Parts: sequence; C-alpha cells; structure tokens
Amino acid sequence: MTQTIEEGADTRTKGGGLLVLYLALGGLAFAVLQSLVSPALATIGHELNASTSDVSWVVTAYLLSASVLTPILGRLGDIAGKRKVLIGVLAVLAVGTVVAAMASSLAVLIIGRVLQGAAGAILPLSIGMVRDELPRERVSTTVGLISAIFGVGAGIGIVAAGPIVEHLSWHWLFWLPLVLVVIALIGAIFGMKESAVRTPGKLDVLGAGILSISLVALLLAISKGQSWGWGEPMTLGLMALGALGLLAFVLVELRVAEPLIDMKLMRVRGVWATDLVALILGFAMFGTFLLVPTLLQLPAITGYGFGKSVSQAGLFLLPTVVMMVIFGPLAGILNRKYGPKLPMFLGAVFVVAAFTLPALAHGQLWQVLASGILTGAGIGFAFAAMSNAIIESVPASQTGEATSVNTIARTIGSSIGTAVVAAVITSNTTPQGLPTDAAFTNGFWVCAAVAVLAVFAALALPRAHKRHEEAEAAGVDDLPPEPDEIHLLHRSNA
Repeated sequence: MTQTIEEGADTRTKGGGLLVLYLALGGLAFAVLQSLVSPALATIGHELNASTSDVSWVVTAYLLSASVLTPILGRLGDIAGKRKVLIGVLAVLAVGTVVAAMASSLAVLIIGRVLQGAAGAILPLSIGMVRDELPRERVSTTVGLISAIFGVGAGIGIVAAGPIVEHLSWHWLFWLPLVLVVIALIGAIFGMKESAVRTPGKLDVLGAGILSISLVALLLAISKGQSWGWGEPMTLGLMALGALGLLAFVLVELRVAEPLIDMKLMRVRGVWATDLVALILGFAMFGTFLLVPTLLQLPAITGYGFGKSVSQAGLFLLPTVVMMVIFGPLAGILNRKYGPKLPMFLGAVFVVAAFTLPALAHGQLWQVLASGILTGAGIGFAFAAMSNAIIESVPASQTGEATSVNTIARTIGSSIGTAVVAAVITSNTTPQGLPTDAAFTNGFWVCAAVAVLAVFAALALPRAHKRHEEAEAAGVDDLPPEPDEIHLLHRSNA
C-alpha cells in the first residue's frame, strides 16, 4: 500500500485543541454506550417484557456490530479520508442512539444498538487523525488521552447507570449520551479538516465478508455460551466456524492485492504483542466491572456483601475512572521519553496487583477501593501505551487498519472476560441463588492470573530501535520516527 499526501497540504497543525476535544467527545459517547446498559438490563427486560436471555442481546448486538464494522470503517478511513468516514460514523451513532432511546420493543432497541456499534471505528479513526494532524511531539500524549477516554467512558457508564435509571428512566441511558454525540458530530463537520494522508485502493469485500462471519460466530458463541451451554452443539459449532473463518481470512488476505488487513503487520512484534495485551486487559477491565458492583450490592447479612444500592455501588468505581484520566496522559509523557514498553509493562503490573489484593482479602471497603484505584492506573497506562505502540510500529497509511485490529482484540477480550467471570460467579451460589464468597475470590484470582499474561506480553514488546528493525524486516515501510528522533526533530524545529 502506498501512502499519498495531497499537494500543498499542511499535515501538521499548531493548534488542534478543538480537534482533540471533538474526538474525545465522540470516543467518550461510544465507550459510555458500551457499558451504560449492562447494569440496567434487568430493568429494561422488565419494562419490555423480555426474558433475561433475550434482553442480553442488547449487549451482544452492540459487541457484534462494533467488531464487524470497526476494521471495515477503519480501512475506509485510510482510503477515502478519516474525517469523511468519522462524520458518517457519528451520524449513524446519533441515529442509532435516537432509535434506542425511543424504542418501545426489544427488537427496535436491538436495531438501535446495532447502529450504535458502527462507532467502534471512532478510536482507529481518531488516532489516525491525531497522527496525521498534530505536531509529532504532541502525538503520544494526545493518543494517551484519547485512549484513556475509552476506558474512562466504560467506567462512567457503569457509575451513571444506577442514578439515571432510579431517577429518570432507562430511555435516558441513550438521550444523555446523544448530547455528546451531537456535539462531536457538529465539531467534525465544522471544526475539522480532512486528513491529507490517504492509502489509494479499494475495499477488500471478500475479506470483509469472511471476517464479519467469523467474528459474528466467535463472539456469538462467547456471549451466549453460558446461557446455551458451553458443550452444546450450537456453541461448539459457532466456535469452530469462527476459528475456521479466521484461518480462511488470513489465507485470503495473503493472496489479495489490496487486503483489508495487511498480514505483514501481524508479523511485527510491536503489533502482535500489543494486540495480545489488548485482548488480556479487555478481559480484566470488564471482569472488574462485573465483580466489584456485584460484590458491593450483595446484602450485608451474607457476611461478605456490603448492601449498597446500584447507585452507591457505581460511585465506588469513580476512583477507577479518575485514575484512568490521570494515567492515560502520563503514559503519553513516558512514551515520549522511553517508548511504549515501560508504561504498558507498568500498567499490566498494576492490573495484576489490582486483582491479587481482593483475591487475598475483600472483606473491607478500603480493599475494594484500592483495587479500583490500581485497576484505573493500570488500564490508563496500558491502553494509552497500546495505541502509541501501534502508531510507532506501522506507517501512517496503515494506522487505521492496525488500530482497528487492536480495538477488535480489546472487544473480544471484554466479551470473553464478561462470559468467564459470569460463569465463575454463577457456578458458586448459595441455596438462595446468591454468589458465595468463594465465587468472588475465584473470580479475582482468574482475572489476576490472566493479567499476568499481559505482563509477559508487554515484556515481549521490543524497544524503540529494535521495533523499527523488526518492522522493516517484516516489509513495513514508511515508519514514523523513533522517540529519540522525534526529540531531535523538535529541537531542530525550535
């Protein structure tokens, strides 16, 4: 693939504050909508006369849509222009949010959620625009902030769901985020210029179709496996179809002239190691969003629950959100000086500690709060470092497809984490149907053990100089400067 820059285009801007604001608002809206409905599923199901199994499609449809559309729209952004595609994505997100807010039946609500899933492409499009438009010395910190926003939004969704449902109605779970979507859409239309970096070509329709089928099959099996039964033919069949589909996708991509995802990128250690970290920490993040609120809301009479309301339990996740806001940009600062390996490693270590603490003891509120603080710091560090690691390992013309794959890995990890932790909780219950204390201990240990894998994956990430050598050896051209080169460029421009 050949990168082109429009004649006379100034690809770096001195400002960019409003650009970052609009991109952050769009990302925040998408992330909030991803998690906001989860705590309210019981309420939604009751009002729409839907069973627990049926209402879970509100979450499943969103994840499936995001996973399928993210790589396709990310690639279209590289081909046709990131701003143009971003405007289309935000418009579809706005329509989907209105449909969901006005839904009076489960079917209409699910249609709205499918439309909202298109916004999964906001992260790769945003990171691509930041890379194309901002001065090099501001890229890593800004990417850190935007990446952290996606974790922050997920946390805000969990925190805000209870008060919104208790004091308004579940319809407001969509009306309120719509404000952010509209502001971001107006900003994209009137406050952004089109990126000058393009990748001439056409969309790989065959590859997109195969990838869509395989991801739908895989995520559907993961999301519904617990209710269907993990050993049932439907679940096993979908998993097999998903695995075979991914294999077929790789074979097709190696043979087409203009692939949806350049498989040469997957041979770059800086890319595959980062995607592995995304998969693992996506698991851990949604593990804590399920374990902590459930533990806090259990009756105190159990001897291990804290008897908090939905709103109160959500507030205990505020420290997690605050830490994400702080440590995301901090990771960008460390990246500028040391590269992404250090903050990604520190983030993974923090997440391991965040789950080890409550696995050892979770009988006191301070232990739950400390776990949340460590989780927020770790996710903030690691998510920001992941985006910067991708940026520094691939050429600008392939930022969209590479970050799309990373986003998919995170989404799949979130789906697996939610399914596995839910299975752990429901497999250890009291005669009254409540999770036992051992269920939470086991859940925290599972997340801690999985997070340890992220530590090793982060250690596999090559250092800056080695990362460039490996990328060049894999055939990736037009790489961005290494961190030391960025500093030299900055000093020479000054």
